[in-house]
Amino acid sequence: MNEQEIYYTIALTRMTGFNFQTALQLYQELGGGEAVYEHRNDVRDVLPDCSERVITALKDWNLPLARAAQEMAFIEKHKIQVLCYGDEHYPERLQECSDAPLVLYYMGTADLNCQHVVSIVGTRRCTNYGQDLVRHFMTDLRQLCPNVLIVSGLAYGIDICAHRHALQQGFDTVAVLAHGLDELYPPHHRDTAKEMLTHGGLLTEYMSETRADKINFVRRNRIVAGLCDSVLLVESSIKGGGLITARIAQGYDRSVFAFPGAVGAPASEGCNHLIRDNGAGLITSAEDFVLAMGWQTDVKLQQAKSEGIERDCFPDLTDEEQQVVKTLDEMGDLQQNILSVRTNIPISQLNAILFQLEMKGVVRSLAGGSYHLLR
Repeated sequence: MNEQEIYYTIALTRMTGFNFQTALQLYQELGGGEAVYEHRNDVRDVLPDCSERVITALKDWNLPLARAAQEMAFIEKHKIQVLCYGDEHYPERLQECSDAPLVLYYMGTADLNCQHVVSIVGTRRCTNYGQDLVRHFMTDLRQLCPNVLIVSGLAYGIDICAHRHALQQGFDTVAVLAHGLDELYPPHHRDTAKEMLTHGGLLTEYMSETRADKINFVRRNRIVAGLCDSVLLVESSIKGGGLITARIAQGYDRSVFAFPGAVGAPASEGCNHLIRDNGAGLITSAEDFVLAMGWQTDVKLQQAKSEGIERDCFPDLTDEEQQVVKTLDEMGDLQQNILSVRTNIPISQLNAILFQLEMKGVVRSLAGGSYHLLR
């Protein structure tokens, strides 16, 4: 995405307040931030239901454009990657959400579109029990399914525990921040954050000079929920912030799991109630989690590859299955309708073929109806 488009899109984020859905609608309907600027005087023609407050705000771009120019200079100086909605590097899972951020600011090396992404959240006042759960989970997950990106919020408690144990086990791990990239909160986690820059990353929707206000932590929870395939709640009080993330994840149609705790234990009440109310699946180990997510097929394929078995030599793949595999191998992840066109296989027949390939551990369906070739 060119700098001019980034410039106008950053400015647009300053004009709609935190009306995420309206900003996204305008951006999608008109095709970008610069296009919104060009149509600033006829917004009602594009969004008839747009509020008067937003319409009024969109008429004067002077201050937002000046602030965007300031941010562009900060971005260039600190080599920050700007991910605008629709950009090829923008998180695909998050892009499916109706309140996705128009702009994300990113420092790091992790692939935000990693094959598997898990968000691990929980209380800031975690117990030894919660810390042990995270440690054992990471250790076992590394053996069961090593290609996973771990996401959390860098906060005290379960968040920082998840990041640190992820790093220890060789996982990339990304923190979603509630402030700009010119500061770090809490400062006690600076060493971990520094390590994450080369083994994960720091991600935020907030511009520099944005304070870590309480409301920002609530808003950033939707990003933690939207980035992932699944949210895992480790420990939470009855009104914990992790519960907010879990409920947002449900709304995004993400899988939600929770570790149970002792009855009456304050740090586990939120998890226990969520499980009781069918808001989360109960797990007790990484093995439970991998089986529930269907990721065990990845492990089997990896074992086969380590033994020198090539996918195109599998004797149980039909000619049509080989054709689908070859197309995905050459073109990457594809939606079913596009795959049908590329392979010249009717959708009705392709459905059955993809189902068989999933059962054989060769492909996996992704959020949004795409299919991924397991490598």
